[in-house]
Amino acid sequence: MVGLIVLGICALITIGLASSEIGAVGVVIGVVLALLPVALVVATFLWIDRFEPEPPRLLLGAFLWGAGLSALVAVIINSSAIIAAELLLGRGQGDVIGAVISAPLVEEFVKGAFVVGLLLVRRREFDGIVDGVVYAGITAAGFAFTENIIYFGRAFADAEGAVGPAVLATFVLRGVLSPFAHPLFTSMIGIGVGIASQARSRVVGTLAVLGGYVLAVVLHALWNSSTQLGAGFFGVYVLIMLPLFGGMIGLVVWQRRREADVLARQMPGFAAAGWIAPSEVPLLSSLAGRRRWRTAVHRRAGGQAARAVEDYQHAVTELAFLRARAEKGALPPRADWHAELLDNVVRTRLAAVNAPGVQGPTGPPPGAGGPPQASWPGSPQGPHGPGMPPGPAGPHSHGGAHRPPGT
Repeated sequence: MVGLIVLGICALITIGLASSEIGAVGVVIGVVLALLPVALVVATFLWIDRFEPEPPRLLLGAFLWGAGLSALVAVIINSSAIIAAELLLGRGQGDVIGAVISAPLVEEFVKGAFVVGLLLVRRREFDGIVDGVVYAGITAAGFAFTENIIYFGRAFADAEGAVGPAVLATFVLRGVLSPFAHPLFTSMIGIGVGIASQARSRVVGTLAVLGGYVLAVVLHALWNSSTQLGAGFFGVYVLIMLPLFGGMIGLVVWQRRREADVLARQMPGFAAAGWIAPSEVPLLSSLAGRRRWRTAVHRRAGGQAARAVEDYQHAVTELAFLRARAEKGALPPRADWHAELLDNVVRTRLAAVNAPGVQGPTGPPPGAGGPPQASWPGSPQGPHGPGMPPGPAGPHSHGGAHRPPGT
């Protein structure tokens, strides 16, 4: 909470510094206009993150890091770079140097720092490229939100307090044609971090992150040069940015399918271990199956029961992704991590089964009596070999406990 408050204060300081130039009314106009594109961008990344949603507090932290700390650092360093360029290179050169050199280097570094830092301190949160793209995109959306407030407010102030053609043109450029520009640049770093989270070698992971940063800087500089110098803007937009955006969509779709494949491979083993019911395997293996399950429970038992089922689905997904990464050697064989997530599966399934309005079993859920350590890669091998779940969990693997919550 202290961290979120500090980041929020950074955002207020940044907007406060801008208000001396654009005025209080300009800030209000900027906020209203900036809310429109940022809502679309954030909603898109949350939609991408449906399989295994990231913790809301971390997503909020990512947004505030971009809107607060990143924006404040960028304002201070870029302004200093513009002043220095004006003194050293002559009048009129500062804006070009600031936009084409300083802004890409500084902004992508400070935005990407959150994603890289999260990988270092919360490696478990990264299940692959999709998570890297989501965190990078949300961070960049926060940065673009604060930056758009300043740009829209400045256009309003330059028009002498009128929402005229200048404000409309700025909104079309930044809010309609390029709302995903910053997220697209920083997503290059997110891809690098996603690759690093799956890499067995630290060298490969480091090179992936550095490569993502370099690519983000190059794309950012290319975009800024096309707008700042007025040369080839539509060429860059049509020939580079739009195809790159389409490629990013294709990459996310491909990675989402790979995540679905992970679940499809892991679920039969979970059922064999008695952690989930065999009847739940097809329901948990796809987004469509999960959605049908929640819809049926919501219709029969209400919203609280449906949310309990959703929590259970997310808990199963986290455990499946953790096991898949460990089996590939991308994570250390931490039995405590596995035990924690397995306990969460048991707890959320029990909550789903016993949710108000659900007619289900009241006894222990599947897997409640078996030790999780035996199924964790790297632990002593059981009769099923390394990395495989143990056999059916005794009395919990039969009977009513195998009925999906709400059925």
